[in-house]
Amino acid sequence: MIQRVITAAILAPLVVLATLYLATPYVAALAAALFLGGLWEWSHLVGIQARPWRAVYLMANIALMTGLLWARALPLFSLVSLIGVAWWLGALIWLLRPALGRDGGVLTRTVKLLAGTLAIVPAWCALVLLHLGQGTLTHPDPAGPRWMLLALAIVWAADSCAYAVGSSLGKRKLVPSISPGKTWMGLWGGIAGGLVVAFLCMPRLGIADARWPQVLELGAVTVAASVVGDLFESLMKRHSGLKDSGTLFPGHGGVLDRIDSVVAALPVLWLAKGYLGL
Repeated sequence: MIQRVITAAILAPLVVLATLYLATPYVAALAAALFLGGLWEWSHLVGIQARPWRAVYLMANIALMTGLLWARALPLFSLVSLIGVAWWLGALIWLLRPALGRDGGVLTRTVKLLAGTLAIVPAWCALVLLHLGQGTLTHPDPAGPRWMLLALAIVWAADSCAYAVGSSLGKRKLVPSISPGKTWMGLWGGIAGGLVVAFLCMPRLGIADARWPQVLELGAVTVAASVVGDLFESLMKRHSGLKDSGTLFPGHGGVLDRIDSVVAALPVLWLAKGYLGL
């Protein structure tokens, strides 16, 4: 627990400062490096042991991200982000059938590798769109970084509150076949934490007080998506028999263990923001 607190205390301020004060291209580059680190772990998680093949997978995703940047077409980023939202709806269905894909065959590994790309690349695109706000790559919106930070803050609050409430009050398991530690009380605690953060951030985002119902809707769907992302990675770890995706962060596991909730939340918050007109 002490390691978790120390690691979070070091990393969280760095992420906040980078989000608020770096230009979008630099944020996109840093996020790409982090997300690609998660994909490297993902390739091992789904059963690809040979490093050359894992490198090929990583290079394919790097080429995809580079191509999106080279095109400099924000509608493409929007399309890929929408594909990400559709993927997470599919992942929710997969969670209802946790035994699916446990066999570890070639077809299964291929599908899981595709799932990794569908989780990471759309999340990266949504992150770029959120950081830009209503602006463009050459003329960003000053409010954009605050929207990206809101997405991170909601996920962090939900994760922390779920852990605190679940560990102290949780009894009834949420999905023991996938993640034995998660409880229903933890879920409700996480939702409450995410909603409080969303509500408190309204003034910083320039949202009128009368629009609080839409803000709470935004917070609720973002937390729900983050839970799906967390559970899906837990399912993949169950299939592979691994406890953590890696050991990079003391007390927190690997990169993927830190971003599983975020990558699911980003495209969903981006879509909800536009749909609700916020």
